[in-house]
Amino acid sequence: MRDLKAGISIKSTASLNGSFFEDTTILIVEHNEAGSTGFVTNKPYGKSLHDLIEFKHSKPFPLMDGGPVDRANLFVLHKRPDLIDGGKQLTNGLYLGGNMEQVVKAINAGANDQEIQLFIGYCGWDKGELEAELEEGSWSLK
Repeated sequence: MRDLKAGISIKSTASLNGSFFEDTTILIVEHNEAGSTGFVTNKPYGKSLHDLIEFKHSKPFPLMDGGPVDRANLFVLHKRPDLIDGGKQLTNGLYLGGNMEQVVKAINAGANDQEIQLFIGYCGWDKGELEAELEEGSWSLK
């Protein structure tokens, strides 16, 4: 599917009701010959950054439930390359990753969740899996 690329959002359909993906919107951050990666953007995790032991000195900041894969790690999307080094530009000023110390510093200085999003876990598909799920109607392009 040629419309599938980084920066595209997909929305779950009713066929995924009753699963982790019920009523989710996923931002695709990587799509290549190896597969696809994305983050659920509309599912709060239920905890704040300062609830995590290693970030207990940070200001309260919402965490999102990014997906069922690698839930032991924190992932960041941001629009502040002026404050956060090391991010990979995805599209239109949106960056993936970066220096976590600088992320926390930006949050403590007042950056908001429109500038920085933090995710516990991510969504991943092997080569061809997401295309097959789109074809069968589990997802729609948003």
